Amino acid sequence: ISKYQFMEMNLQRRMAGLKDKIPEIQKTLDTVRFLKLRKDETEPIETTFELNETLYSRANIPATSEVYIWLGANVMLSYTTDEAETLLSSKLATANTSLSHCEEDLDFLREQITTMEVATARVYNWEVVQKRKDKAGEEVTKGQSGEKTGPSKN
Repeated sequence: ISKYQFMEMNLQRRMAGLKDKIPEIQKTLDTVRFLKLRKDETEPIETTFELNETLYSRANIPATSEVYIWLGANVMLSYTTDEAETLLSSKLATANTSLSHCEEDLDFLREQITTMEVATARVYNWEVVQKRKDKAGEEVTKGQSGEKTGPSKN
């Protein structure tokens, strides 16, 4: 049971990571699509962006056909908006697929844990019944041999 519970814990952690990552990928994809739509406009976009958790700055973003995507592990790459949209769409689809697989695996593990717990409880209950039968059999044997097993009714 502990192995199943360990696997369940790992899947829950993985799901939590995916649930955090999916909205971030979606937001980035939406931004790339927005920039792609505004590519032909001459007027820059004025925006406020986060520098730190509590520090923001304003910027004017000219029309662009190139974006930089942070891939993690100290890696940032330049992509055209078309390439970025394709990349982010595939990453989003992969993350959603992975999340659904995690949910299925987690459901299966929960069923297995429940089955194991029920089987363990049944074995334990059977053992208790057997011990009671054995004890009752010993008392009957002692009673037939003439030994007193309980208080007398004199």
